[in-house]
Amino acid sequence: MPQPKMLSRRAVNRALLARQLLLDRPRLPEAGPERPAQVTSTIEHLVGLQAQAPFPPYYGLHSRLDGFRPQDLAALITDRSVVRIALMRGTIHLVSARDCLPLRQLVQPVIERGLRGAFGRQLAGVDPAALAAAGRSLVEAEPMTFSQLGQALAARWPDHPPAALAQAVRAFVPLVQLPPRAVWGKAGQSVHTSAEHWLGQPGSASENGPAALAQLVTRYLGAFGPATVRDVQAWSGLTGLKAVIEQLRPCLVTFRDEQGAELFDLPTAPRPGEDAPAPPRLVAEFDNLVLSHAERSRVISPGAAARISTVNGVIPGTVLIDGFVSGMWRLERGRAAATLTIELFGPDNPPSRERPPGPSSVRDALAAEAGRVLAFGAPGVPHHIRFAPLGS
Repeated sequence: MPQPKMLSRRAVNRALLARQLLLDRPRLPEAGPERPAQVTSTIEHLVGLQAQAPFPPYYGLHSRLDGFRPQDLAALITDRSVVRIALMRGTIHLVSARDCLPLRQLVQPVIERGLRGAFGRQLAGVDPAALAAAGRSLVEAEPMTFSQLGQALAARWPDHPPAALAQAVRAFVPLVQLPPRAVWGKAGQSVHTSAEHWLGQPGSASENGPAALAQLVTRYLGAFGPATVRDVQAWSGLTGLKAVIEQLRPCLVTFRDEQGAELFDLPTAPRPGEDAPAPPRLVAEFDNLVLSHAERSRVISPGAAARISTVNGVIPGTVLIDGFVSGMWRLERGRAAATLTIELFGPDNPPSRERPPGPSSVRDALAAEAGRVLAFGAPGVPHHIRFAPLGS
């Protein structure tokens, strides 16, 4: 039997970037119903965007769609076409209304496992069904913050910490965060109601068997492949997916990476090859590009991963040069001006703040990308682009 073809790290990188829409940006239509439909379909293609903070998904879509404007996503959040909900690995994701409940049903075991690990002892003796029903009734009667929900539940379960009670409802009931939270240009607390109530969808159980898990795996490969079993499990938080992938094997193609690990992929998914050009990109904070594999060297080296790690779990915006994470960026907005600062890793850090690093073509492309982000995130004020030594 012939051995699977080996894909170099650069070839895997280019395949990932192509599927993440970071090689060539699709152009949004100027107007009409096709515009919001394309934004929604992009969110679905990516199987959601990680969204612990309210606004990184705007920058994530902006990095992937030519012509994207803040109102494109703000309108979808306001009209309930997309929602923010705890999903993969128990973290908040922005997903379409169509994906919300089916994805939540699939990752429900992950969310409940996380609850047991964090709050199991504090919830000893509480009936989960009764707590879920009480919490659902409260948030469907009036959207609540977790603090408000916990205090309301404590009237019935006074011997248990309010925060643990609220987090249990979050685990047992699919709670969505409501606007104006995460609406561009507005501010608001994280208030919650049930997804079923917000979306007007019945609370019937979704398909959670092998066919649904197989579809989840194929969607992951379409957005993040080629990938190993461990990669799919790291992204979803689910375990036991090897059996699902083995069932899919006849429908997939396989490769080996440079370390010999088996990679699975969809036969018709794009694999442009290691020589495909990868323009510089400024990737959003918390972007799934850098968080969705067990083996992340396809896009970020171990050294770079250590540099972007923070004690509070915040993942900064990252700079891609030749397809790989090569630095960080941040946007600071003031009333009088906005400054986008790029900090590059390694020996290419410039000795001064006035001299951008690297060849002029890379400098020019980074400056153009920074200008594009400034025009998007801080219109109407003077813009400054700053290349800074790491840690300044």
